[in-house]
Amino acid sequence: MAPTARPTVAQPLSPHLQIYRWTWTMAMSVFHRITGTALYGGTALVAIWLVALASGPAAYGWVAGFFGSVFGRLILFVYTWILLHHMLGGIRHFVWDAGIGFDRTQRLGLARGTLIGSTVLTVVVWAVGLLAR
Repeated sequence: MAPTARPTVAQPLSPHLQIYRWTWTMAMSVFHRITGTALYGGTALVAIWLVALASGPAAYGWVAGFFGSVFGRLILFVYTWILLHHMLGGIRHFVWDAGIGFDRTQRLGLARGTLIGSTVLTVVVWAVGLLAR
């Protein structure tokens, strides 16, 4: 007996992009996921640095030279922001796990605080690092 073909029925589409308005909380959720993924690249940078350190002065000199260049410092600056932004996003989620911050103004404040705080902390970390040289 041959199987019979089922009639095709149009399935409803998720209305998330067509209906919902872009909000700060949504944006920070997307950034939290992106920064979490980008941390894999940062982990690779740390691994490269450690392997170069263990491989001897020539390898370490090359890696130190790269990270000391303008492009390398830019990569490290962005990685610092990624790390701090993801950390503050995690703290925001811990606050929500405690049952705090669900009011509209609190959600907006936490979302903006995550973005502003990560930027300010990045600048502070780099300023301290450059002044300590």
